[in-house]
Amino acid sequence: MTDLRFDDRVVVVTGGGRGIGRGHALLAAAKGACVVVADNGAEIDGRAGASRAADAVVEEITQRGGRAVACHASVADEAGAQSIVDAALGAFGHLDAVINNAGAHDPGLFENLSGDRVRRMLDVHYFGTLSVTRAAWPHLVAAGQGRIVNTVSEAMLGGIPELTSYGAAKGAVWGLTRNLATEGAVHGIAVNAIAPRAYTRMSASQGRQLAELYGMSEETMAEINASMPPELCAPAAVFLAHPSCRLNGEVLLTGMGGVSRLAVVRTQGIWKQPLTAEDIAENLDTIMNVDDAYVTEATRSVL
Repeated sequence: MTDLRFDDRVVVVTGGGRGIGRGHALLAAAKGACVVVADNGAEIDGRAGASRAADAVVEEITQRGGRAVACHASVADEAGAQSIVDAALGAFGHLDAVINNAGAHDPGLFENLSGDRVRRMLDVHYFGTLSVTRAAWPHLVAAGQGRIVNTVSEAMLGGIPELTSYGAAKGAVWGLTRNLATEGAVHGIAVNAIAPRAYTRMSASQGRQLAELYGMSEETMAEINASMPPELCAPAAVFLAHPSCRLNGEVLLTGMGGVSRLAVVRTQGIWKQPLTAEDIAENLDTIMNVDDAYVTEATRSVL
């Protein structure tokens, strides 16, 4: 099997100072990439923090013989997002891939969420992804190649309480990923995403609630957490960032040593003119039946 090397390639990893992003940065660097570790040290809810975690990751990489620089700008600020891309260009002269990983977590019941808390989730997850990608885009277009790897979440599909703001923000990133994939293909740019399963400071903050929701003991939850180290998500992100990756507009669910495709399907449904509300009620089982459903594609273009 051919080793997927990144020699002479430049990769930006946002949120690269801790958790999942740190794993991405370390693996990309180990495969020869020049890495920009972008992390502003924010608190878990997205508010400003004082951590210099990016510097520690850069030191890890350089001590192992790799090349990396830190950027402490916030992705939620357009000027900050631009400075992250500028850091790549200034240090290494070009840019080949962006892994948009920076995130925040601020769970709460819908009726208790203020507008500011909801906007903060959108600012970090959606607009952060959008702004960094917009800053990188003209350079990737000019190069005629590139890879964008975004980060979504199973929370966008629902089923987890108190994540309406987080899940909605991740859903927005998913919509951006799918639609931008159609525009990137003509420029040789692939846009994909991962949906990671990992034990991080974000998931730890909601661990007790999830244990109660699923009727798990603290011991069982601890065993599950131990099986979800964040670095197990890195191979999927690094694969999607590699120039040999031919996927476009896809989401890979990854973590715990596994990877699978996360796809949207469309059922066969019913077709009738005129269609009435009563027709829908009478044929609901057929409409909802996924046995013969098919996957909706973002783009069939192969890069």
